[in-house]
Amino acid sequence: MLPRAEIAHWLFAAGFLFFGLVLLAEAIVGQAVFRRRPWRAYLWPSLALFAGVWLWAIVVFSTFSTLHLVAHSVWAQAATAAGAVELARVRGRLHSQYWSLVTAAALFISGASFLVHEQNGWLFARSAFLHHLIGWTLVVASVFPVGAALRPRRALWSYGFALTFVAFAVMLFSDRDVASIFGHLSELAGGKP
Repeated sequence: MLPRAEIAHWLFAAGFLFFGLVLLAEAIVGQAVFRRRPWRAYLWPSLALFAGVWLWAIVVFSTFSTLHLVAHSVWAQAATAAGAVELARVRGRLHSQYWSLVTAAALFISGASFLVHEQNGWLFARSAFLHHLIGWTLVVASVFPVGAALRPRRALWSYGFALTFVAFAVMLFSDRDVASIFGHLSELAGGKP
């Protein structure tokens, strides 16, 4: 028996909230202070890699259609690639700040996958609204790693990148099948709550 999709979304939301808070802590205190303990530098690349591996598990065990299979596979590949590149940067294998463009591409591709993944309009149902909102949030948020590559000394890019994952977690936490507000909007989406 597989858990409901909203349970899997909530588990990922908890992970993304932790991820965002780690990035926010690094942005607030600065990279030099945050990385005084060497293991902290490995936190977010490891979490991104871990999220990619878990997304591959989702692909294998709970994909319901070809579109879901492709979308989850793209998310898994993007998270895995971003995590691997950032881990290589922390280890000192990659030195250029332009490697953060891989993270920008991962966010953009993930956002585009959310948008392609949802076949209905914004107001069809709660899940459709969330897919559109998350998709456009990730597409717009891909500007933060681009800014970090082009202007690495600006704190705006770090704060924006961190808050993207906090917002993403809040959006995933709001995923419920039936809710008293903003439930099913279309007659085609299911019964009224």
